Amino acid sequence: MIITPNGPWNDPGAPAARGLRTKGLPACLVVAALAMIAGAAEAAQPDPEGVAFFEKNVRPLLVEHCYSCHSAEGKRIKGNLRLDDSAAWLVGGDLGPAVVPGDPAESLLITAVGYKDESLLMPPKGKLDDRQIDVLTRWVEMGAPAPESIAATASKPEAATDPGQGAWAFRPPADPTPPAVSASDPASTPPGDDLDRFILAQLEAQGLKPAPPADKPTLIRRATFDLTGLPPTPEEIDAFLADDAPDAFERVVERLLASPHYGERWGRHWLDVARYADSNGLDENVAHGNAWRYRDYVVAAFNRDKPYDQFIVEQLAGDLLPKTDPVEVQHERLIATGFLTLGPKVLAEVDKTKMEMDIIDEQIDTLGRAVLGLTLGCARCHDHKFDPITAADYYALAGVFKSTKTMESFATVARWHENTIATEPDLARKAAHDAEVAAARAEIDRLVAAADEQVRAGKAEGATLPEKLEPLYPEETRARIVKLRADLAALEKAAPVMPSAMGVAEGTPTDVAVHIRGSHLALGAVVPRRAPQVFNEASPTSFGGTQSGRLELARWLVEPDHPLTARVMVNRIWRWHFGRGLVSTTDNFGVNGALPTHPELLDWLARRFVDGRWSIKAMHRLIMLSATYQMSSDADPQALQKDPEDRLYWRWDVRRLEAEEIRDALLAVSGALDETMGGSLLQVENRAYFFDHTSRDKTGYDTRRRSLYLPIVRNHLYDMFQLFDSTDANVMNGDRATTTVAPQALFMMNSDLVIQSARELAADLLARPESDDADRLRRLYQRTYGRTPTTDESRRDLAFLDRFERLPHDGPGGSGGSKGEPSRPEAWQALCQVILASNEFVYIR
Repeated sequence: MIITPNGPWNDPGAPAARGLRTKGLPACLVVAALAMIAGAAEAAQPDPEGVAFFEKNVRPLLVEHCYSCHSAEGKRIKGNLRLDDSAAWLVGGDLGPAVVPGDPAESLLITAVGYKDESLLMPPKGKLDDRQIDVLTRWVEMGAPAPESIAATASKPEAATDPGQGAWAFRPPADPTPPAVSASDPASTPPGDDLDRFILAQLEAQGLKPAPPADKPTLIRRATFDLTGLPPTPEEIDAFLADDAPDAFERVVERLLASPHYGERWGRHWLDVARYADSNGLDENVAHGNAWRYRDYVVAAFNRDKPYDQFIVEQLAGDLLPKTDPVEVQHERLIATGFLTLGPKVLAEVDKTKMEMDIIDEQIDTLGRAVLGLTLGCARCHDHKFDPITAADYYALAGVFKSTKTMESFATVARWHENTIATEPDLARKAAHDAEVAAARAEIDRLVAAADEQVRAGKAEGATLPEKLEPLYPEETRARIVKLRADLAALEKAAPVMPSAMGVAEGTPTDVAVHIRGSHLALGAVVPRRAPQVFNEASPTSFGGTQSGRLELARWLVEPDHPLTARVMVNRIWRWHFGRGLVSTTDNFGVNGALPTHPELLDWLARRFVDGRWSIKAMHRLIMLSATYQMSSDADPQALQKDPEDRLYWRWDVRRLEAEEIRDALLAVSGALDETMGGSLLQVENRAYFFDHTSRDKTGYDTRRRSLYLPIVRNHLYDMFQLFDSTDANVMNGDRATTTVAPQALFMMNSDLVIQSARELAADLLARPESDDADRLRRLYQRTYGRTPTTDESRRDLAFLDRFERLPHDGPGGSGGSKGEPSRPEAWQALCQVILASNEFVYIR
């Protein structure tokens, strides 16, 4: 159900609407009713982010410090407690449950590692450090998430080397023929028809039918938000409604793909995957003052439809590509390598070797999940418990990044590397400044030398001169030297800053030894740099040689027959269009990930992607011109009964706008959006601290620029983004959650952003002297909902405006002043806020 000022728009499948009923409530009461929206969460599978946190942070601690006594790997299980089995740690051992999810105070594990009970000190050889205890405590607070299959495989480490597990993901995509279906006319194959056949085949097998097509107002609103993250304008809607040509929607898609806003919207999707942030986070939350260059590179890449294979190669090895290209292209490629260095780092880590290996681990984990859809980081301490990735595979890749210069210095506080991207004018400006500085120094040196000579010449015979002669200069000379030195200091301080970008460079080629249980203090056999063996059992692809191997790694990833790279990306594109991937675990195609709902379609799309020269825009066309994409969100009772989650895609799933879309839409419909692209809005210098001694972050978010350009400060995300489920920039994530909680409704009722947007929207509507109230209502509904109001809605809204003007009122805007009747602008502002605060504004159907 979608709330409107005049009652509900009913949809039994709309996730945020269940349980709320409005039946012609007055608009002012509808605003209050929004606060009643509750997040009744259904029983969920293990949280993917929580499982990833366990695998990356918790399991390595348990393996290193606990498994020798409390796992099936040990000689005996002490205290009858196993910590390699999720069921066992809940049951506990002789002393009771070791873990009480959500309650660290009641969890014996936290009591033991915190040395809070003298009779229970674990590990017995020495207390964990504060950071490790904090990791375990945070994990318990999160509900102790763990993979569902941990218990089943805990005592079977040999399973990790079995390539049969999850084998579909490690075989090259097939090229299936679209199936024949009764609902399709083989003589007519419009764009997207072949795609529809894969969907229809499964629907027909279940006795289901697809929903009817969406109406044109719904379709253009859906497509415009989908491709640009902004609402369509009334003029764009009217033009589409008036266009009866068969290819009218196809031309809408082309117009949207050509918009610069397309890159801003779809670039944001990739920035989630790249864990983009404008600060480091973790211990030293200092500014990534040049990260914005990577963000702008991503936006430009999507707008230009840069082939995805080239996009990946540039981000992993842009610095190693030929230097014969124009300098602008070379600089762009250096900026692209920011992908490898954007992650959070413990910059004050005392153990420098550990710091380096932690950074390498973060790079491997991000690369694995972002490009391959594999949790490669889980093999740092041991062979992967579920996927056919061994510890040797992990350290073969670690050698590639060990041979790469990510950090300029590991000394506290460590500094990440930045590549210079100075142009000839930049260098000329610097050379001119350096010459000016040199001339100023030479002038001082000349004056000092002349003054020294004068002092020596006037020395009395037999007198001894002090080591420093300057105090003996004439006063006028000393004053002049002081001034020249002050001028020099000011000149040096005003030196032009040469542009640079976060990124990597080549280091010393190095192979890395297996770190037993992930510790650099216990080394095993050295592993040559190569690809994971499961991808080519007979002869693994080697990355060794005179360079790091990053370029070879990048090119291996984008080989046309690579089993995962194309599959993972087309699945991401599908997810960003439909709200759920064909593989619902978008970042995990391994054994713990979900099986594809339509495996043949996934492979067919992957083949089309590669055959289409890795064009992302071509994939948009293929998907959006299909009947599957253009279905309505109408609910069919039989289909709801058989497939309540719509896994078979029998209708369009209603989705809520993401945090950035909500903010941008508020600014857009009020006419306040600043469409300036690119650049930085940071208020601190590169590498400067975000938090001073007061722990206050003074970052401002009151700009009218698109949300893409707001600073992403790790550990202190913009409040609105947190409220509406933006991603945690500490880890990559290609699959945002959507929660429904009461504070979201309170935000829409009380935030300055919404109130100001309503005020400006009302003012703009009233500023059209040629319009009457009926026309203003039409424009209001088109701007916000993408449709015209019904006759009943118009009647009720006009009546509301008249009633509101007669309500007792405490002055202008309800914020004090002389009592009296509200003005017409205030009545329109109230109506606009109700419209903006409704579900229909923030949901796409």
